[in-house]
Amino acid sequence: MAKTIEVVLDVVKEALGSPVEIEFAVDLNKDENMKASFYLLQIKPLIGNAQDYTIDMENIERSEMVLFSEKGMGNGVINDITDVIFVDKDAFDKTRTMEMAAEIERLNKEMIACGRKYILIGPGRWGTRDRWIGIPVNWPQISNAKVIVETSYEDYPLDSSSGSHFFHNVTSMNVGYFSIQPEQSESFIAYDVLKNQALINGTQYFKHVRFEKPLTVRMDGRKRISVITWEK
Repeated sequence: MAKTIEVVLDVVKEALGSPVEIEFAVDLNKDENMKASFYLLQIKPLIGNAQDYTIDMENIERSEMVLFSEKGMGNGVINDITDVIFVDKDAFDKTRTMEMAAEIERLNKEMIACGRKYILIGPGRWGTRDRWIGIPVNWPQISNAKVIVETSYEDYPLDSSSGSHFFHNVTSMNVGYFSIQPEQSESFIAYDVLKNQALINGTQYFKHVRFEKPLTVRMDGRKRISVITWEK
């Protein structure tokens, strides 16, 4: 098996042009040729950056933070976004995730039409095929999001995807992809800050708010921590 993994990693690394992370499964039941089966389940390119961005959390006040994640993908700084679209926790219903997918698609089209990127926040896995563990969108339905956030609720745990459903888009476009599990880490979302911003649009399940000044999104690719701050 070790040799098989070595060959697969070499072939895929050459094909994608970067080191990769793979997920695989092995079926030890022998076939008619007395061979076991190796299944390649998932491939993620590990994109490096010669100019890695480093976050110094000691210089950021808690009151300045809209969001903090200890499990993030992405590297660098984004400082031209004022829009945040997030699932209204009070309206969330895990049996209505299909309707939520349709709503965010309409909101995303509006953002495309006006040429505005946004930060998207929602519970569970974005892009999952299982509508019971997240919102089952495909990439075109959220394509104008520059930062995508998966989070857990008290009665709705997060099985983090780390962007696996959209990894080609995430890596090629340097889209930030954050996981937030307050019950397991120091990560958090300041919903009180979000709710105090100007409400641009409110649907049955989502709220679209806009900050007066651009937010600053910092992503530390080495430490995998990310923070979004705002100016009062």
